Amino acid sequence: MIDTSARLLRLLALLQSRPFWRGRELAARMDVTERTVRRDVDRLRSLGYPVDSSAGTAGGYQLAAGSNLPPLLLEDDEALAVSLGLRLATGGTVVGMEESALRALAKLEQVMPARLRTRVRNLHAAVLPLGPGGPAVPHARLVALATACRALQRLHFSYEDQEGRGSVRAVEPHALVSTEARWYLLAWDLSRSDWRTFRVDRIGGTPRAGERFLPRKVPGGDAAAFVSRAISVQPYAVRARIELHAPLSRMRERIPASAGRLTRLDDQRCELETGAQRPDMLAYHLALLDVPFVVIEPVELERHLRALSLRLSRAARASGDRRRRVAPPR
Repeated sequence: MIDTSARLLRLLALLQSRPFWRGRELAARMDVTERTVRRDVDRLRSLGYPVDSSAGTAGGYQLAAGSNLPPLLLEDDEALAVSLGLRLATGGTVVGMEESALRALAKLEQVMPARLRTRVRNLHAAVLPLGPGGPAVPHARLVALATACRALQRLHFSYEDQEGRGSVRAVEPHALVSTEARWYLLAWDLSRSDWRTFRVDRIGGTPRAGERFLPRKVPGGDAAAFVSRAISVQPYAVRARIELHAPLSRMRERIPASAGRLTRLDDQRCELETGAQRPDMLAYHLALLDVPFVVIEPVELERHLRALSLRLSRAARASGDRRRRVAPPR
């Protein structure tokens, strides 16, 4: 039988993992009786954790917001992760978070044991953020979007597209996705009856939350993959599928999610789905990957690869001829 302290931590983790739990669900997950769940909920309340409960067949438990932040227990690796995240937040693209992150970091380091404080300082000394690499986003906007995603609340906001055209959107938010330089919101657009990807820096002000909704299934079941394809393939006139003869792990180091979607084929091959405005531009970028590859589609890309190869060969021959002409006789 698991001891009471460990069981309380398990219950707390479950309550934090989603907005609402029925009593019988918690009992089944923890392998205890519903009576034990009720007693453990009372213990959490006595420790300062605000747990709301409702009776009846549809009743259950949810972790509510309290007047104070309750105590939080972190393992060593969790504390390191939080510390690194706060460190990176001081130089990231979220406006208004720098001072808050520094204050939180100072509080965290103050209570760390010596063994952990040394590891954190070594980590911070080695990690030097260069500053934001993309457009800044107000943290209040990110918090509002993330809250609506988790609470399943519709959002209303103004939006400006890449051409500068403004519109008012009503959406069902699903997920926030961060790339190397930008934040994106994946949502179901109610007026267009389709999934849409919104750049968060183009959303005006703080979005207004509305009524709750039933979640829809993202095509493919992977929000990050959907956004990757939406920003790296769909916007472009030329779309391509390339078989790369290199391991997926190696190509992920070279190709960011904003440049293409990678799919594993086997241990030594992966498929790249990407796009560009012109096929010659795509041929150039593929050549820079410096790995063997095969074009799956489109067929027209093969012609541009041959043209690029011919231009490079001619340039190499011309450069060699010039060097031989100007070289002094021995």
